[in-house]
Amino acid sequence: MNIQMLMKQAQKMQQELTKKEAELKGRHYEGRAADGQVVVDIKGDLKITKIDIADELIAENDKDLMADLIALAVNEAIEKAVTEKNAVMNDLTGGVKVPGMF
Repeated sequence: MNIQMLMKQAQKMQQELTKKEAELKGRHYEGRAADGQVVVDIKGDLKITKIDIADELIAENDKDLMADLIALAVNEAIEKAVTEKNAVMNDLTGGVKVPGMF
């Protein structure tokens, strides 16, 4: 295999990684806490797009509980997004770490 062929393969892999990363950034991930009383939606770029809090939880007027549940739901959504991104990138690269990609 010559160097030009290796460079073409590397460029193709880079394009595939960039495309897949863009796709992942557009996906939505949901985190839930307290049996769905708090639901958080984030995109693959880890930006929160929605937080839904059940009226019953708001009525309890427990600020600390609500803060804890929101944090739990956000962390669950982030974990789902990061786990999927790592799995997809690992599949594409065969486990080789590509600097700057993740």
